Amino acid sequence: MTSTAFWTLADWQSAYAQGASTTALLTPLLSCLDAHDPAWISLLSAHGLQTRLTQLAQQLDAAGGELSQLPLYGVPIAVKDNIDVADLPTSCACPEFAYQPEHNAHVVERLEAAGAVVLGKTNLDQFATGLVGTRSPYGAVPNAFNPAYISGGSSSGSASVVARGLVPLALGTDTAGSGRVPAGHNNLVGLKPTRGLVSNRGLVPACRSLDCISVLALSVDDADTALQAMAGFDADDAYARRAPARPSPWPARPVLGIPSSPEWFGDTQAEQVYTQALQQLEHMGVVLQPMDFTPLFEVAALLYEGPWVGERYAALSSVLQTRPEVVHPVVRSIIEKAEHFSAADTFQAEYRRMELARQAEALMQGLDGLIVPTAPSIYTIAQLQADPVALNARMGRYTNFVNLLDWSAVALPAGMRGDGLPAGITLIAPAWHEARLLAFGRQWQAAQPWKRGASQQSLPTTMAVPAAMPDNPEHITIAVVGAHLSGMPLNTQLTERGAILQESTQTSAAYRLYALPGTVPPKPGLLRTGNGASITVELWSMPMAHYGSFVALIPSPLGIGRVELSDGRCVQGFVCEPWATQGAEDITALGGWRAYMTRS
Repeated sequence: MTSTAFWTLADWQSAYAQGASTTALLTPLLSCLDAHDPAWISLLSAHGLQTRLTQLAQQLDAAGGELSQLPLYGVPIAVKDNIDVADLPTSCACPEFAYQPEHNAHVVERLEAAGAVVLGKTNLDQFATGLVGTRSPYGAVPNAFNPAYISGGSSSGSASVVARGLVPLALGTDTAGSGRVPAGHNNLVGLKPTRGLVSNRGLVPACRSLDCISVLALSVDDADTALQAMAGFDADDAYARRAPARPSPWPARPVLGIPSSPEWFGDTQAEQVYTQALQQLEHMGVVLQPMDFTPLFEVAALLYEGPWVGERYAALSSVLQTRPEVVHPVVRSIIEKAEHFSAADTFQAEYRRMELARQAEALMQGLDGLIVPTAPSIYTIAQLQADPVALNARMGRYTNFVNLLDWSAVALPAGMRGDGLPAGITLIAPAWHEARLLAFGRQWQAAQPWKRGASQQSLPTTMAVPAAMPDNPEHITIAVVGAHLSGMPLNTQLTERGAILQESTQTSAAYRLYALPGTVPPKPGLLRTGNGASITVELWSMPMAHYGSFVALIPSPLGIGRVELSDGRCVQGFVCEPWATQGAEDITALGGWRAYMTRS
């Protein structure tokens, strides 16, 4: 049996392109899924899978056999159990609430139209009320790295099944950070799109005016592919909105706001990862601007301390009025706060939200976005069960305000804590900035690569970033191979000159790579021999006005010449004089300088 554990979308697409069948890959995968795993609430039956694969074969026939027409062909996905899937019940982690939907949610329709196969529904903090993953009668969902710790929520099961490599993609929801916090706690990408970009038809609402269906994925590319399939105006969703034209790319040196006095609640390990991430961002050319987040934190407090909890009550009023005992006690204690707010309180809170939104808009002036910790700390399941409300509130410190301000965000892995748990950063921008967020996310992934979920497997190199057009006559593309790579010591020579990372790619197989002795900082030499291998390079787009000063910094025996790429393109790039490789270590077999430095 072929193991599909931790496959990305590219792996699935490659397998099918090489002739693998959906039955051969998905049937054994489904049979290996454990119905008693607390991450799952329900799984597709063997008959249900066969029915779906028959439909998928018909889709492929209708596409003329062109796999490219079905970007998610045969890709297994999971769906949070507050989103309708016609073959499976919707429970919202409350068995007494469960019902059998007649139709798929609109987003599931779109994903299946792209070829996706839903294998199961995932656990959550009941009725999507919580950021911890412990408030479910189906059990607390453990962290993928250490089962004593929380997974984060409310999209706990979705994060778990992706982080453990069971499926490459899962749907979550995000009303206050429910799609970002579990991503941060499980080394995943968590994309919270602009409200209304993805239809909520078929979603059991938490706060209908704020809810967003989100994506949890192993990589930025996978999250982007999923969003492209999911997004689209739905006239039958009253909260759907038509997307405007995409904003322009970020500048070469984006300015990102950071909290001037971040709160860590005593967690020095989380603080250390964030500090290191900020240093890496500065190496990438990002300008970091400390700012007072007080207005944003005041916005966040409105969500659970104000009358917005009334939206949760409105969604569940029939259950709370007739069978309150079936609702998780912590969830019930939160939602029943709605009974203490009046209509006047609601309007007063909305007026205050708008005042704070104007202040937040002013804070954003001159900034391209914000960079915050995804969560300030992480706790054990036992700690959360002992103090379920206060510790949960801490989880949302850097997430809650995003939804109330109608902003977009993407959570990204930032590194590993000293205790072996992952920590994340979140990039935040105004509404409709998903393309910008994802483009920068690719740059971050190239500069600070992470493993696939809870595995030790590396991700493939990132795809092209449309940050600078290759046909721009005012820019020149330069292939860098060593100390100028993202995160390497000389990368600032690029970013200081306004260069923008376009993509990570490879040379043709005509090159050999050598570790040049005695160079400070250590540098490689790329030599075209006609008999070599493909070497990983990064392509940077630099303004022509600064090209001369950059070339003047390059010491002998290195220089700039023509470099042939694996796709046949030829660009300017670093090359080495042949004499310098005499006696140098041949590191071609490692495939690139980053792998050599990691080995060293």
